[in-house]
Amino acid sequence: AQGEATSKDGTKVPYFLVHKEGIARDGSTPTLLYGYGGFEISLLPSYQGVIGAAWLESGGAYVMANIRGGGEFGPAWHQAAQKANRQLAYDDFIAVAEDLVATGVTSVERLGIRGGSNGGLLMGNMLVQRPDLFGAVVCSVPLLDMRRFHKLLAGASWMAEYGNPDTEDWEFMRRYSAYHNLDPAAKYPPLLMTTSTRDDRVHPYHARCFVKRLEELGNIEALHYYENIEGGHGGAADSKQQAFMTCLWVNFLRATIGK
Repeated sequence: AQGEATSKDGTKVPYFLVHKEGIARDGSTPTLLYGYGGFEISLLPSYQGVIGAAWLESGGAYVMANIRGGGEFGPAWHQAAQKANRQLAYDDFIAVAEDLVATGVTSVERLGIRGGSNGGLLMGNMLVQRPDLFGAVVCSVPLLDMRRFHKLLAGASWMAEYGNPDTEDWEFMRRYSAYHNLDPAAKYPPLLMTTSTRDDRVHPYHARCFVKRLEELGNIEALHYYENIEGGHGGAADSKQQAFMTCLWVNFLRATIGK
């Protein structure tokens, strides 16, 4: 099915919802919400055997959010969330999450979110901006420190998307640099953070520093960190490792949001 949420600025944001027939709209369905929202990459319906076997068959729901920053509606949809307007992508994702709760598909306690790379920055910002809205967060090979991203590996090539923190851009970038917005007074939901020592695009520093800071703060319900020593930006070097990484996040979600 396709749903539509209304973002903070009134923009309609579509999402795809997949689940078995006949689920109760009473907030009891464990739901995994996935998003990316960057670089004009479109999230379109496709066959995902692993999601089907590991999540849908056991009664969970799966959602793809078509937030701004992606290419679902052409270049304008992408450009709407670049640089100073990056927060619009995050507002869109929050709107989809709130719609899933409001329509009874799931509840906060049963809602998990997942994203990687640019989607990992999305996950970091969801954790720090709306810790009250999610029951679990899976963050993979993320960008999280936007003050230093351009100094690490391929980071400089993404300044057209995010901005240049060595200029006045830092004024708006700081607001979505998840690492810099961790709050000692907050109460964060369970987090699974994964990265790869050999990621040659997004440096594992991002994941490491974020987890280290959360350890120091001590205000997160549960914190899990896994760093594969192989695998590059994909996080796994072969099918066996990929299966292991998949089992990590599936079992984490089953233990936190159910099913």
